[in-house]
Amino acid sequence: MRSVAKTENESKPASTSFRKAITVKHAVAIYLSSVLGAGILVIPGLAARTAGAGSLLAWLLLAAASYPFAYTFSRLSARNPESGGIYSFAGEAFGPRVSTMTAWLFVAWVALGAPAVTLAAGTYLAFALPISGLGVFGVAGAITVGAFGINLRGIRFSGNVQVALVVSMVAVLSVAVAASIPAMRTSNFVPILPGGIASVGVAMALIVWSFLGYENVSNIAEEFENPRRDFGRSVTLSVVLIAALYLGIAFTVVGTGAYKAGGGVTPFAQMMDNAFGSFGGLAVSIFAIVVIFSTVNAYTAGMARVVYAAAKEGSLPRSLAVVDSRRGVPRRALLALFGIVMVSLATFYFLRIDLQSAFLATSGAAILTYVVGSAAGLKLLKERGVRKAIPWISLIVSIAILPFIGALLAVSLVIAALGFLVGERRFRQMRARNKGVMSEMRAGPEENYENSGGSEG
Repeated sequence: MRSVAKTENESKPASTSFRKAITVKHAVAIYLSSVLGAGILVIPGLAARTAGAGSLLAWLLLAAASYPFAYTFSRLSARNPESGGIYSFAGEAFGPRVSTMTAWLFVAWVALGAPAVTLAAGTYLAFALPISGLGVFGVAGAITVGAFGINLRGIRFSGNVQVALVVSMVAVLSVAVAASIPAMRTSNFVPILPGGIASVGVAMALIVWSFLGYENVSNIAEEFENPRRDFGRSVTLSVVLIAALYLGIAFTVVGTGAYKAGGGVTPFAQMMDNAFGSFGGLAVSIFAIVVIFSTVNAYTAGMARVVYAAAKEGSLPRSLAVVDSRRGVPRRALLALFGIVMVSLATFYFLRIDLQSAFLATSGAAILTYVVGSAAGLKLLKERGVRKAIPWISLIVSIAILPFIGALLAVSLVIAALGFLVGERRFRQMRARNKGVMSEMRAGPEENYENSGGSEG
């Protein structure tokens, strides 16, 4: 009995020692860096390369659809602020099978997405400097090491870093748009649909990556100082700022034709290069590294909390469910994610995986996660009037995008199936354990006492 009691007592700090440190400014900074980050630097060019001026329609539609995503996840977090975000919502709404599947999708999201965005940063630097292919991977590895190192310092330190990064990011993006206006040509906006209407759908499958991130703040809901008040304020402000910046950059990328250079991956660098010469290209390439670093930093914090929450409930190895008492961070979860990302980065190098395929595969895992989160919103949120339709919009948009991901969606579907099977085993174990408890309760205290071989002495 003493060993059992000791184990229970030791487990309590691991589940309650997260620090309440997130305020509105931190939340907005994490929202913006989670959503804007790599997407605003890379995706406008890839989308324009796919659909030309038609990509602007895709941006407009997803900007409008982003509010239902943001609203659904913020409302779910405000009603029950705990680490894990969509993973926790899925468990509450649908049980361990779906929540375990969701945890596996989150891990796939990190394994595919982190190498993709960090390699995009290296590609940006290679636009201005003579960096080899191996050097690009070196930049990606350095960003990964730095982001995990900062997160090991604690959420308040990481949040303050995000605030500084986001302020500088918004300022530079605004300057880039203003400086590129003279280079815009109306001829770049025709034809409106060079690849047909289907190309707009493919562009949306790429662009949806740029609006992923609203769920990331839900992952750290347990660390908000006042979640019921601050989630609503921060998400409204963030949606407006993000939509304005995305539409401005996308319009400028198409209008200047900047997406035609660098394989569509480095349009922002091309915009600044056109405006300020080679110095502008170098400056914005360095800035791209800072922006993408902020994205990786924000997602590292959120995803580590998902791994921690899943491990605490048995969906992932329970040994990962430990919070460092001094820093208030899930250290083991962070280190496990770091190992996964570095192995994945090496795999990208040896298999020569291209960025567009990586972004589409990541979108598959992310959108499946959004489907689960939106469905959980339908079941758990007790909204009235027009607001009752918002989770439905989020769910319909998510499902509608899935076919455009194409064959790469199969990667995420296989991972989801494996996670569901592991969740099924966990469900059966829980059911067997509950049956045992019920049997003991029905047996009564006297029978239990006799079966234990005890005597009154």
